[in-house]
Amino acid sequence: MAPERYGARVSHPDSPDRRSLRPAIVAGVAVAALLGVGFAAVAAVAKGRGNPAAVWLAPTGPPATGGGTTTEGDAPEEKKSISLSATGDIVMGNAPNRLPSNGGKGFFDGVKKDLVADLVMGNLEEPLTEDTGRSKCGAESTGCHQFRAPPGYAKHLKDAGFELLNQANNHGNDFGPAGYENTQEALEAQGLKHTGAVDQITVAEVKGVKVAVVGFSSYPWNNSLVNIAKGKALIAKAAKAADIVVVQVHMGAEGSGQTRVKPGTEMFLGENRGDPVKFSRAMIDAGADLIVGHGPHVLRAMEFYKGRLIAYSLGNFAGGGGTLNNSGPLGLGAVLKVELNPDGSWVDGKVVSTRMNGAGKPVTDSDDDSLTMITELTEKDFPRSGAEFDDETGKINPPDA
Repeated sequence: MAPERYGARVSHPDSPDRRSLRPAIVAGVAVAALLGVGFAAVAAVAKGRGNPAAVWLAPTGPPATGGGTTTEGDAPEEKKSISLSATGDIVMGNAPNRLPSNGGKGFFDGVKKDLVADLVMGNLEEPLTEDTGRSKCGAESTGCHQFRAPPGYAKHLKDAGFELLNQANNHGNDFGPAGYENTQEALEAQGLKHTGAVDQITVAEVKGVKVAVVGFSSYPWNNSLVNIAKGKALIAKAAKAADIVVVQVHMGAEGSGQTRVKPGTEMFLGENRGDPVKFSRAMIDAGADLIVGHGPHVLRAMEFYKGRLIAYSLGNFAGGGGTLNNSGPLGLGAVLKVELNPDGSWVDGKVVSTRMNGAGKPVTDSDDDSLTMITELTEKDFPRSGAEFDDETGKINPPDA
């Protein structure tokens, strides 16, 4: 991978006014009629704010009845709402000795049906790389945790339905810049997008709607959640490049006792893990439409701010090979499923409860323990702005909806 990709930023120019294309389309139809060869005028109009528009004439062959007339192509369909799904922390194993059986094949089969959406996102909390010779933990370290899975494990993510992975977290750089870039290459080889590098805005087009995803953490290899002013500027750029903006953010202190969302900065092992409430609301002020949080390794509350959902933590989703503790609340996760209009406004949402089984693989939790936990935490932490949940279906509603 070219070195500059490590911090590459993806941006797009504004598209021209669609109404300016109509004269060219009509002129094209007239020329086709004069030529008498059955040309059809086709207008390719960028759906959103990211692609330049183009107009061209496409030959369709001689008319069936010998006439020289043709009809204008159908107008572009109006954009419709799209569905997104997201998960918390994903660790598939730790090479070379703590990898799942059968090479990890079918690792996500227990939740594959729960992930289905127009755009499926996950927080990949490990590099997909061979040993780069530069690891985070020293040879004699006993309190340091680092993860690594083989590059071929990107296929398991693809098979599960993931389409975009976040690398903005404390383990994304466990094997240095080379390991980070190797992960990007492994994902790209499977047709998967990634986000999280400094200044990186990743744009995915979904049913004609452009979705920008930006990853943040408190670490120098990612966009900083501590520097809120710079974060707002980046989100403002993303809002110009896309219709919908999603923030993936690794924030907050870690551990089974860190389920509550409180105002102020959170610290962990001397690290500034950001002010989750201040950061999340500031990003929405700047143009974000959905905040997907992870990092504490436990579930946290959800609230609505200016009509946009903030999920403060989706917990542990997968910890293959026993890499993540699956006891008590640490074993619970969730799939967040939302439906948004092309302008980012809320349509619908749902929480699907998951848990890690004995092998650390994610499975659907029919007991809905995750939903119960999120509901209770939301009632405590955000009594006025908190999301409301249907305890039978997991449906998410804005307060007083």
